[in-house]
Amino acid sequence: MGLFDRLSRVLRANLNDMVSKAEDPEKILEQSIIDMQEDLVQLRQAVARSIATQKRTEQQYNKNQTDANQWQQRAQLALSKGDETLAREALQRKKTSSDTAAQLKAQLDTQSGQVQTMKKNLIALESKISEAKTKKDMLKARVQAAKANEQLQGTMGSLSTGGSMAAFDRMEEKVLEMEARSQAVGELGGVNIESQFAALESGSDVDDELAAMKAQMLGGSSPNQGALPSASTSPPVDAELGDLRRQLDKS
Repeated sequence: MGLFDRLSRVLRANLNDMVSKAEDPEKILEQSIIDMQEDLVQLRQAVARSIATQKRTEQQYNKNQTDANQWQQRAQLALSKGDETLAREALQRKKTSSDTAAQLKAQLDTQSGQVQTMKKNLIALESKISEAKTKKDMLKARVQAAKANEQLQGTMGSLSTGGSMAAFDRMEEKVLEMEARSQAVGELGGVNIESQFAALESGSDVDDELAAMKAQMLGGSSPNQGALPSASTSPPVDAELGDLRRQLDKS
């Protein structure tokens, strides 16, 4: 293999790769529709020119056919008047018009076939363009969906490996820690309140019992004496109180 052949193949391979990478499906589809529409315009113009040519040929054919009939009538008129020379000249003119009309008829038949073929091709191209437009819209929708999905997957991938999700995890741990701390403080506060109420309740029982004892002591004294016990009875009471204080101090 020659050097130029290898260089040519390398260049063509690189160019093909560059073109493939540069191809945007949406742009290529749009350009394809534009190219097809341009072809449709050119074909319509060609069909219009062919139809116009066919019309001119048809007019020429009809004129020569009319001329031939007219020269036929003139030849008959000249012959009826006994002028054979004029009749012969009219028949010669008739032959020329008839020959021209025959040629134009053959040309007209050919043109008619061509016009019919071009019209069929025009209809087929219009159908293909309509189908291509529908397919283009579907392919563009698929391209956009693929791009959106690719972008979404890229975003999800960056979130799963980046620091954003890690930051969310750290914040979640802090929130859980704050909630646990708040709950613990609430529980401790509840214990203190319970203790205070328990102390109050126990203190209330002692006070009630003390008041009952005072009432009993006052009730057992003489009705005529509303003052404190006399000095003769105080020593046993003082001794009893002293014993009670010593028992409380030991406990």
